[in-house]
Amino acid sequence: MAVQLPIHFEFRANQTFADFYPGKNQEIVTQLRRSARNDGELLLFIWGEAGHGKSHLLQACCQDAFQQSTTAFYADLANHTDVSPAILMGLEMIELVCLDNIDAIAGNAEWENACFHLFNQLRDRGHRLVVSASHPANSLHFLLPDLTTRLNWGLSVMIQPFDDDDKIAAITFKAKRMGINVAPPVARYLLTRSDRNLAALWRMLDKLDWASLAAQRKLTIPFLKQVLAQRD
Repeated sequence: MAVQLPIHFEFRANQTFADFYPGKNQEIVTQLRRSARNDGELLLFIWGEAGHGKSHLLQACCQDAFQQSTTAFYADLANHTDVSPAILMGLEMIELVCLDNIDAIAGNAEWENACFHLFNQLRDRGHRLVVSASHPANSLHFLLPDLTTRLNWGLSVMIQPFDDDDKIAAITFKAKRMGINVAPPVARYLLTRSDRNLAALWRMLDKLDWASLAAQRKLTIPFLKQVLAQRD
């Protein structure tokens, strides 16, 4: 079964591997699918700037594990101030643990020690840990040097940012998954008139989908201009 943080986390139905446009990141998807099968690297460290899909991938990994009857736990450590590090106790029994935004706990000795001990316990049992951060482990400024050392033991992979062509392909892919048709010229127009961060683009797609349904109109450039003008 999947184990979840009380209150602070629930699986997002649209954050699966099927909903992720990999672009240049197919190798990361492959590695995560292996982790979900309780196979592959004992530690997978994924790093890269915000808005490139790290949280989506960790959620997708847990959901994939759940579908294969692998026990899984996901925690976004950006929320660590809301809960005690004791939330990590006993997780060594879980076959796959995904800790998102581990850089958020840098400088918090109690949380760093809890993560360090969890790493050792998971490794002793042959269970898998997937971690994400904004920078490589050596750049995270942990108070506990041994935590940095442990995070360097695994496979470290940088999530590759999308260029404009990748983002256009991702927009059309995401729209198709939502059941709407966005032609590449429309996607390009959206990209040049909106926040280029992927998370912001997905939020804009949701708004455009709603506007299209409400107006009973297709997502064309003229309609897009109208919606964006109303937003401004």
